[in-house]
Amino acid sequence: MSADIQATLRSPKGYDVARRALEVMQTNQVWPTARNFELWVHYVIEGKSPLAQEIDRLLTAGEPITESVGEALAAHYLPEARLNGDILEAGDVLSKELQSVTRAIESAQKSSEEYGQELATASERLGGDHAGPVKAVVANLANATRKVQGENAVLESQLAETTAELGRLRESLDQVRRDAMTDGLTNLTNRKAFDERLAQICEQADAEGEPVTLAIIDIDHFKGFNDAWGHQIGDQVLRYVASVIGRLGATPRLAARYGGEEFAIIFPAENGRMAMAVLEEIRVEISSRALKRRSTNEDLGAVTVSAGYAERLAGESTASLVERADAALYASKHAGRNRTSAAPPLAAVAAA
Repeated sequence: MSADIQATLRSPKGYDVARRALEVMQTNQVWPTARNFELWVHYVIEGKSPLAQEIDRLLTAGEPITESVGEALAAHYLPEARLNGDILEAGDVLSKELQSVTRAIESAQKSSEEYGQELATASERLGGDHAGPVKAVVANLANATRKVQGENAVLESQLAETTAELGRLRESLDQVRRDAMTDGLTNLTNRKAFDERLAQICEQADAEGEPVTLAIIDIDHFKGFNDAWGHQIGDQVLRYVASVIGRLGATPRLAARYGGEEFAIIFPAENGRMAMAVLEEIRVEISSRALKRRSTNEDLGAVTVSAGYAERLAGESTASLVERADAALYASKHAGRNRTSAAPPLAAVAAA
């Protein structure tokens, strides 16, 4: 997706784009599936693009935009297989629009029912030959009202089906969003999502006057372990270490794979002393288990980790916080590994 489209979807104009895309889809009887919605967002924003020109050609020729046609268009003009975060956000707008339309239809259905009842009552009250023409007009209006009620009922049923389909779509989109934030090997938060959350947590901490502690954890001598036993065994070790870190770094903490054999934990509203206790629990649990090769039951020995942590200064940048936690990790490495070290005291850092 081009930078221009991303900028548009991330601006207030994104709501207008979503609304216009929905209107064009409805006009051309295109269901609001994830793929179709992405296609028509591109169509609305880039009216002169090859995709828009092809859609215009199909519409001019009177060809319906079926699911198979939509798939062909997406395969040819949208090579990215997964929706990005901008389309997911625009999908939220689509959901709100459909809910608004549903409420409007329900209101119209209720109003037409009440109007029909009033016409029926008026027809019963009219009597005598002189009222015949008026009564006929009332009868015609009543018939028209019943027809509108029937059409509204059909539309309401279709909207109910669409809403249910949209619910399933939202679940799929939420899963895509989770996958985009998760490291595939360890199932921990990935580096990109970690960086975003660290910035958000630090901003919130400044607003609420709460502490934040950041820890970085590294598997000791992991390269040598990989060289000796192979990358498959190395991946198993990574998953084992990640399982311990993920369990003890669970919400409201945030555990992430920081890169390679490094991991990180954010401790919102927790000071260094609290983080130290958790990091020591992680270190002791990991080192206390003797690992074995599953296929041969061969003893692989114990794995140890080193950790460093830093308690954030008020207003400190995320880059500075990461740098101090990283320095504390290397202090553990230089001191012999399999230990946890703290960054320099806050007063010393502030005076530096």
